Amino acid sequence: MNIPKELLEYADKLEQKTQKTYPALAPLAKRCYLNTIETTVKECENGDYFVITGDIPALWLRDSAAQLRPYIPQCTESSEMCEIIKGVIRRHAFYVSLDPYSNAFNETAHPEAHKDDTDFSSDYIWERKYEVDSLCASVFLVSDYYDATGDKSIFTPELHTMLEKIVDTFTKEQKHAERSKYYFRRNTDCAADTLPNNGKGNPVGCTGMTWSGFRPSDDSCVYNYLIPSEMMCVVAMKKAAVLFEDGFRDTENSARCLRLSNEVNDGIQKFAIVEHHKYGRIYAYETDGLGNYILMDDANSPSLLSAPYIGYCDKNDPVYLNTRRFILSKDNPWYFEGKAAHGIGSPHTGKDTIWHISLVMQILTTDNEAEKHECLKMLSETHAGTFFMHESFNKDDASDFTRSWFAWANALFAQMLGTL
Repeated sequence: MNIPKELLEYADKLEQKTQKTYPALAPLAKRCYLNTIETTVKECENGDYFVITGDIPALWLRDSAAQLRPYIPQCTESSEMCEIIKGVIRRHAFYVSLDPYSNAFNETAHPEAHKDDTDFSSDYIWERKYEVDSLCASVFLVSDYYDATGDKSIFTPELHTMLEKIVDTFTKEQKHAERSKYYFRRNTDCAADTLPNNGKGNPVGCTGMTWSGFRPSDDSCVYNYLIPSEMMCVVAMKKAAVLFEDGFRDTENSARCLRLSNEVNDGIQKFAIVEHHKYGRIYAYETDGLGNYILMDDANSPSLLSAPYIGYCDKNDPVYLNTRRFILSKDNPWYFEGKAAHGIGSPHTGKDTIWHISLVMQILTTDNEAEKHECLKMLSETHAGTFFMHESFNKDDASDFTRSWFAWANALFAQMLGTL
């Protein structure tokens, strides 16, 4: 497809800027910024746009929204870029309205996808792992575009249906055991790829928060109130309230969104803050509302580290700062230090792996210049000569990495360079 000239012009400027601010990363700037538009965006026969995640031929709601985020500022100057974003918004609206419990979709209806035991199926579905953050990502995409452009042409009946499906689903999943029909079972030896308790997940209490089956890594939750996703839900519902009000004059659904946002936030504050003997009051990663919780962080965003980035709290919020000290230490079981780098990894890629996304997020969530430059140095030394970001790499050997084509990581990296 043709790349909008405004993106090419910005890519050149970003490369030039990076050459001045951090020259060791300049060779990556243009390549990473353009990676999504050059390799993952396709125009569909009906005029929509389909965005694959990279080396997997499916559209993830979360990934596609994140991949496009660095391009939205150019929509103020590029009508071509506007059409692409609107085409992806239409595609999100179609998919979410079809099934709000799926996280990834096919471009066309075909049988090549995961075959799992669950309560709904469609040949459009690639994978049906229910993730709260996926629905939030669709809201963020629409809100980001509307905030940048003021373009009300996006407010179609299909978009209204999508937004209503999202708030309905989040509300239903506040009482998962009582109200939800969703279950997910996969015939696998990997426990993280399926849900326990006959596909319904471990028991949870009623907290005001909304239930999630899986993490942003697509690994299953242990305790199904996933706090980073709850944080994103709080923000997404505020954004959805504005969209309902401005785009549809729908005050009833706008009020529902604000009420839900407040209920989820109250749940976070009551059930997800733990008194740590070393760090003080910190956010748990997951809890069940029954007194159980996990203290950790995962590199995938939303993460606890990303809370200011997604708009949940200020960078200097005391509980966030306590949490940040914990998750950027060896007390976080998924923080690793090695010869190549130190940073947060993920159970998804296993022990001793660090994610480029987490190093980039560390930069985006601090005002400490020394910390930023330390992370920039690690980024410049761990791309293994590919001049692209990866999913993960070994803490002692950056040439041992996963996913050479991972557009989300490249997009977030390019977005970060623009803030320097």
